[in-house]
Formats: sequence, C-alpha cells, structure tokens
Amino acid sequence: MTVHVSDPPRSRRRLLTLAAALGGLLASFLAVTAGDADAAEVVVSQNKPVTASSVEWAGTPASAAVDGDNGTRWSSAFAANQWFQVDLGAATAVSRVAINWEGAYAKAFTIQLSTNGTAWNQAYATTTGAGGQQSIPVTGTARYVRINLTQRALEIYGYSFWEFQVFAGGTTPTSPTASPSNPGGTRLLSYAKPARASTEQNDPQCNPCTADKAFDNDPASRWATNPTGGWVDPGWIQVDLGATAQISQVVLQWDPAYARSYQIQVSADGANWTSIYSTTTGDGLKDVINAIGTGRYVRMYGTARSSAYGYSLWEFSVYGTGGNPTAPPAKPADPTFPATRLVFSDEFNGAAGSKPDGAKWTMDPGFPQNGEIQYYTPDSANASMNGTGALVIEARREASNGRDYTSHRMNTSNKFHVQYGRIEARIRVPKGNGLWPAFWLMGEDFLQGRPWPYNGEIDIMEVLGRNTSEAYSTLHAPAYNGAGGYGQKYATPDLSLDFHTYAAEWDSKGIRFFLDGRQVFDANKETVENTRGPWIYDHKFYLILNLAVGGDFPGPIDASTPFPSRMLVDYVRVYQ
Repeated sequence: MTVHVSDPPRSRRRLLTLAAALGGLLASFLAVTAGDADAAEVVVSQNKPVTASSVEWAGTPASAAVDGDNGTRWSSAFAANQWFQVDLGAATAVSRVAINWEGAYAKAFTIQLSTNGTAWNQAYATTTGAGGQQSIPVTGTARYVRINLTQRALEIYGYSFWEFQVFAGGTTPTSPTASPSNPGGTRLLSYAKPARASTEQNDPQCNPCTADKAFDNDPASRWATNPTGGWVDPGWIQVDLGATAQISQVVLQWDPAYARSYQIQVSADGANWTSIYSTTTGDGLKDVINAIGTGRYVRMYGTARSSAYGYSLWEFSVYGTGGNPTAPPAKPADPTFPATRLVFSDEFNGAAGSKPDGAKWTMDPGFPQNGEIQYYTPDSANASMNGTGALVIEARREASNGRDYTSHRMNTSNKFHVQYGRIEARIRVPKGNGLWPAFWLMGEDFLQGRPWPYNGEIDIMEVLGRNTSEAYSTLHAPAYNGAGGYGQKYATPDLSLDFHTYAAEWDSKGIRFFLDGRQVFDANKETVENTRGPWIYDHKFYLILNLAVGGDFPGPIDASTPFPSRMLVDYVRVYQ
C-alpha cells in the first residue's frame, strides 16, 4: 500500500526479426525468392498502405499498426464487427502474420488473403483468441492481407493492436512455449543453465546480481555488470545450454541499464562466436528477437551502453529445440472467468464484539510505513464483528506506543496464499481527511525475507478519505513502485455512503480490476513488460485489510477528521 500515479508511458517495445531492418527494401526481391527455403523471413507490411473499418480517434490511426513501432497502435470503434487490411503493393508469397495485441483483443477473427482486394481466401480462423503476442503461420500468395474481427474480449471496447506484421520467405520460427510437454515444438532451453558474464555485481547495492540470475526464471532478480571495471564496452553474458540446440527466439527483459548496440551470438565451443542478430537502435525494456541459429552457447554481446552505467538484464530467455533443458516449475492453470470455485472466504458473521478468525487471519501489529501516524494494535484490539454481518476496523484517537492514534491491519500470511483467481471484498470506507483504507496483496516471498518491492504488491483498492469519490488500483515491482507504480485512478460514486465490491481477476496474462462488476483497470502482462519492466506476479500472494491514518499518500488529518472512523468489511472471497 504505497503511493501511485496513473497511466503508463508510451510503449517502446520492438518485435525484432532477423531481417526486419531490410523491411520494404526487400519486398520485391522476396516476391521472386520466397520459394527459396534458405531465404530469410522478412516483414513485408511495414509502412504499407492500410485501411480499416473504423478508427477510435485520431491518436490511434490504422497506419500506426504497420509503422514498426510497438508504442503506437490502431484501435477501432466500440463495435463487434470490424476489419483491418494492408496492401503489400505486389503479389507476395506470405508465410506468417504476427499480431501484438493491446488489451482490447479479439476472441474470434479470421485472416484472409487476396490478390485483387475483391476475392478472398481464408488462411486462418479462431474463436479462442487469447491476445498477447500471436504468431500465425499462413500459406498463399497475396497483395492484400485482411483480419476480420467478430468477437471482442472486452465488450465495452473495440479492438486494438500495437503491430500487425505480414512476413514472407524463409523458415517461420515457431512461437515459444515454456511447457516441457511440447516435444515437437520449441521450449525454454536456458532455465537454470550455467552462465558467465564479462563482470558481475555483488555488493550492497545489488546483492547478488550475478549472471545466473538472468536465467533463473525469476523476473525480480537480475544480472548486472560490476561498477568497478564493468561499466565499459563491450560487456557480455552467456549461457551454456548443455548440448547443441537449434535456437529460434531470444527474449531479453532489460533493466534501465540496457544496450543501444548489441549482438546475439551462438557458439559450439564457447570460444568461437557467430552473430545471428545485431542492432544499433536498442531501446530497452523487452526485446523479442526471432533469430535462428545453432549452438550450445548463446551470448548477448553489448557494444554500446545506453548510459554511463553498465549492462543489466532481469531475464535472458532462449527458446528452441535440442539442448539439455531443465523444466522450470510448473505454473497453475489459468482460471476460467467467471470463476466459481470458492477457495477462501470470511463472511464476518460472528456475534457483536467477536474477533476475527485466527485460523484465517494473522494480526499484524506495529509501526507502519509511508509517514503514517497510527499504531497498529495487537490481538485485534481495533477490529471486531458488529453482529450484523460485517467486520469493523476502527481508527481511534488514543495514545499507544508513543503514537496518538491506533488502528488495525490483518492479513492471511501463513494461513492462506493464492496464485491466480478472482479476489474480492465488499467494503464500506470511511470519509475524512488523512484516512486511508485498503484491500491489497503482498507476495508471499516477503515472509522469507525478500524485500519490498521485489516480492510484488497488488493493490486492489485504495481510497483516500479526503475524496471518497475516486479510488486507486495499482501494481508495485522493482521497476515501478511508490509514486511510479503502475495503476489507475478512477472516478466513483461516493464510496463512503454504502458498501461496494472491489475485485481483481488475475491469471498468467494479467490482472483486471473491477468496482461493482465494472472493469476499471486492465494490467496486461505484455503491456507492463513492454512499457514499465518485469511482470513479477506469477507466484503466490497473501491478502491484507487495513485502515491507515495520515501519511504521504492521503495527507494529514485535521480537525474535521472524525474519530473513531470505521472501515466495514462485509466479506472477503477468493474463487478459482
């Protein structure tokens, strides 16, 4: 529960391919050589003429989806039946369509090909689209490529994608998957494999930031070059895949100390290297590189830093076939929403004056953070049932442990931890300057000593008593936290006048936040990785309820602040 701001900055993501820089310069050549199995696969749609059924507004034109910039996008009108079409300029033997969806993706759509813009052949169809980044193999000759969109994932919006790319020629890389149950396809090859680097940082500022941390499948740990002698060019990090592998994709999640210029290199012996990708225009955050090569060793070889600092990566993931892969820990299956299997609940139906259930809740006494002025009393002294079906968390003007105010905080740590599902609570918040009620989650690794914000924090609801007609939902992680948290402030009715239901629906693709059944914020995993930094929410968390007094975010109390002030909780429920 920390300070936030609202909307994310403009995305700077780049989907990088072996020959993407050649783009339209090679389009006509590909029309002749697309049948050559050894030809490199090339984007043939970039900056080509496009048309669409509609545009939401002038800031999201159709042309933005073919400009090669994953920070600009097309979005449609808010209607179910829409289409988007690109003119390649000449008949071309196409091999693949890649779509980088924004949160407003299509569940049902078709891909069609045409040589004249009138007669169309269907190349692909789905009714189970899941958004994110899709790579769709297609076969045929086309001048025009169209996507027909027929069912929205978010029915209150239209459709939107950052990039719509058409490829031609070469061998199409298979989309990666971390699942070891796909022996015929690609898989994550680099997890927990031996790693080396030009230098490593291991000091109080980054302890440890060794090479192995880039291959541990933990997006909250990282590798960094050593500030003593390591903030120089070149700088590199490599992984030993254990045996010869056929590499099809490399994914780099950069820390702000990223490379402007770097190569992806492969080697059979760790001594002699061949470059399979290079760039001089790296822009950090997440790079998805469809680079094909063969080797036992894979290296990021940086030749120009983005700043006076060194190089640093949260994750360096290599996908392909072969090697000697170790399967990473399996994630739980995504829930199907609306989730209906109740896995935790507290209805707070105890007799008046009874205390919270110690089998479900851990009382969390002590001094708070964030400049707050209360003391959280032990043994639920400031929390009890009201006898009519609600828990009352009460902030009082009373002296305790050197503070002039008391309140209560409780959580489910060591009682109930959850990964994915619908987490909801029905709450009535108090009104008054300096009051700060919240319903939120903390990563369970905080209990094992991982410091905040590396454990992750999910704020489902925060309301400031000075304005109970707005609320906040926010995420906190190493790369975005405190005042820079990734979140949304949204207008509401006066939340102090009645109970309201605050919820989050959370899966491996992101977290969607709701107020009284209305979606108020969508934290999409791909968007976060491409605009802010690592997504660190694919592990277990525990639930927290509290009422704070004063602090950096809500501001001070004053003579008008009522005491006692009460936060009422009708229920807390978790579904999977």
